[in-house]
Amino acid sequence: MAADNTSSVTEFILAGLTDDPELQMPLFFLFLGFYVVTVVGNLGLITLIGLNSHLHIPMYFFLLNLSFIDFSYSTTLTPKMLMGFVSKRNIISYAGCMTQFFFFCFFVFSESYILSAMAYDRYVAICKPLLYTVTMSPQVCLLLLLGVYGMGVFGAVAHMGNIMFITFCADNLVNHYMCDILPLLELSCNSSYVNLLVVFIVVTTGIGVPIVTIFISYGFILSSILHITSTEGRSKAFSTCSSHIIVVSLFFGSGAFMYLKPPSILPLDQGKVSSVFYTAVVPMFNPLIYSLRNKDVKIALRRTLGRKIFS
Repeated sequence: MAADNTSSVTEFILAGLTDDPELQMPLFFLFLGFYVVTVVGNLGLITLIGLNSHLHIPMYFFLLNLSFIDFSYSTTLTPKMLMGFVSKRNIISYAGCMTQFFFFCFFVFSESYILSAMAYDRYVAICKPLLYTVTMSPQVCLLLLLGVYGMGVFGAVAHMGNIMFITFCADNLVNHYMCDILPLLELSCNSSYVNLLVVFIVVTTGIGVPIVTIFISYGFILSSILHITSTEGRSKAFSTCSSHIIVVSLFFGSGAFMYLKPPSILPLDQGKVSSVFYTAVVPMFNPLIYSLRNKDVKIALRRTLGRKIFS
C-alpha cells in the first residue's frame, strides 16, 4: 500500500537555498569555490598521506578516511545544489532523491564515528604512549574503521526505513537544497510523532554516542596533560589535539543545531543555513585545519613538492 502511494510521486522539486534571483549567481560562484577547495584539499591530503611513509600511522590513517568521507558527502550534495542556482526548476527524481538521502546519511554518520575514533587514537597516544603501537595495531585500526562504516550503514538504513513507509501528498516541493529527512517528512500525508521520534533516536545515536566518546576521551587526555610537568610536553600534547577539537566543534555544533532542536524553535529556512555549514563549509575547512596546524603534514607537503620540482 505504502509503496503504491509513494510511487505516485515520481519527482521532487528542490526549493534551493534562496529564491532571490539577485543572489543566485553570487551564491553559485561562492559554493563552486567552496567545492573546488573541498575537492582539491581532501584529495590532496589523501594523496599526501598515501605518498609519505612517515605518515602511515593510525592518526593519519583515520585522517585519510576523514578526507575521503568529506570529499564523498560534499560530492553527494554540492553539484545538485549548484544546479539549483542556475536552473529554472531544480527537479530530482524520486529514486535520485532517495539515493542522495541514503548516501548523505551514510557519510554523515561515518564522519561522526571517524571523529570519535580519532579522539580514541589521541587518548591512547597521550594517556598510554608506551602501549600505543600494541593498542592501535593495524588490526585494531581496521576494526575501528569497520565500526565507523558499519554505523554509517546503520544510520542510512534506519533513516531510509523511516521514510520508505510514509506517503507523499500532491505537493512535491522540498523546502531545501537537498533531500533531507525533516523537509521530506513535511511533505508526507501520514507521518506522525513516531517518525519524528525515530529521527530523534537515530540522530541521537549518530551524534550523541560519538560526542560522549569524544568527551570521555578528552576528559582523560586533559587529566594526563595536567600531570605533565614540562611546559614543552604540555604544549606538544595540546597541539596534537587542537586540530581535532576545532573540527569536532564545527561539525557537531552545526549538526546538533540543525537536528536536536524542535522545528518550532528552528524554522526550516534557518535550518538550511545550518545545513550549509556542515555540508559545504566543514568539509572544506577540515583539510585546511589539519594542513595548516600540523607540522608533519607541512613537512610531507614540502618533501612531496620538492620531489616534484626536483624531478
